[in-house]
Amino acid sequence: MKKVIVILAVLSLGLTSFTNNEMPNPSIELNVGESFSLINDTKDKVSIHTGTGFVSLNKGSKTSIGCNVGKEVRWAESGKKGDVIFKITKDMCGKTLKLSELMK
Repeated sequence: MKKVIVILAVLSLGLTSFTNNEMPNPSIELNVGESFSLINDTKDKVSIHTGTGFVSLNKGSKTSIGCNVGKEVRWAESGKKGDVIFKITKDMCGKTLKLSELMK
């Protein structure tokens, strides 16, 4: 009987871990399958947080960022988010953008 109770307890805990109690953020618009490219045209290696993860960009390198309209792209250092560089807008989707122009 104890084994049955333990198994039921484990199953109920496992099922609760699959539920999502977070409310969606209505200010974030995900354009599925769309992204834009960001080129590091600065003279330095930079680390950024793309709104979904951390990326390190060497001088002249490029990364693809999902078009999560409303998300903030931030500076990053040692795995921590820093100041906001820019917010993703719908007109960025499908384009190649230069970091130096977005830093202004």
